Amino acid sequence: MSTEGGTKAVLAALAANLGIAVTKFVAFLLTQSSSMLAESIHSVADSGNQGLLLLGQRQSAKPADEEHPFGYGRARYIAGFLVGIVLFSVGGLFSVYEGVEKLRHPHELESGLIAVIVLLAAVAMESYSFATAIRESNRTRGGRSWLAFIREARAPELPIVLLEDLAAEIGLLFALAGVSLTLLLDDPIWDGAGTLAIGVLLLVVAILVAIEAYGMLVGEAATPATVATIRATLAAAPGVTGVIHLRTLHLGPDELLVAAKIGMPPAAAMPAVAATIDGAEAALRSAVHTPMRIFLEPDIRRDPATAGGVEASAVPA
Repeated sequence: MSTEGGTKAVLAALAANLGIAVTKFVAFLLTQSSSMLAESIHSVADSGNQGLLLLGQRQSAKPADEEHPFGYGRARYIAGFLVGIVLFSVGGLFSVYEGVEKLRHPHELESGLIAVIVLLAAVAMESYSFATAIRESNRTRGGRSWLAFIREARAPELPIVLLEDLAAEIGLLFALAGVSLTLLLDDPIWDGAGTLAIGVLLLVVAILVAIEAYGMLVGEAATPATVATIRATLAAAPGVTGVIHLRTLHLGPDELLVAAKIGMPPAAAMPAVAATIDGAEAALRSAVHTPMRIFLEPDIRRDPATAGGVEASAVPA
């Protein structure tokens, strides 16, 4: 995923959510609908989340220094994890609390028609943000399913915006259903039920976002397809007899660490070894377009039959 595509989706979501938050809060003041208040807080939380993602992108662009020799790429992962925490604490827990309170102490709606109009307008604005995220994701999704794209993405922005926008669209439908049923049945308990449903939805999405961001933050390897390409490219490099060990790690969404022990002929002279390593690195950079920090260690690949029956590739580096 390009950083540019992620930034465009985040900015679209930020613009939509700021406008929606103001509109919803004005509607809450006019209607006193708890669903509208929950949706207002939801949009405020989402706006803060987009701010965190943009801050993470800015921090990750700082150049490497002595204390951080591999750069600041993981700042984007930290921002993604914080988004999950914000969604959970500010959005989900508040909405659940507000929903339970309204179920215990129902409050009559004032100017319910205004709430319906505002919610329909919010659906339109949120759809713009969602459509932008989908369009930018399709540039890099390829033939993968949406679930596979979210699980395999190593850049946090687009998956998070997609999940947030999907939750926002569903949450708006919950709020619209709660307000509409309250008006049709003249029973404010449905407004509280809609608020509670929004809270539960946000908690589920927050947990999903936090799990994905946590995996990135702890450290994830390159995707299986990229690992297979790296392994095949190294094995096919002139002078390489095989790949003994291979480890990959994302230093950030746009930078990959590759460490490998490659087999070479026992009689290879030092100049030949150096030329083989240089050639293997050049082949890797041509085959994999993600920026990489490559560390290759030459070794002699032994036959398993002469190594006590243990596969060399199974022995830790």
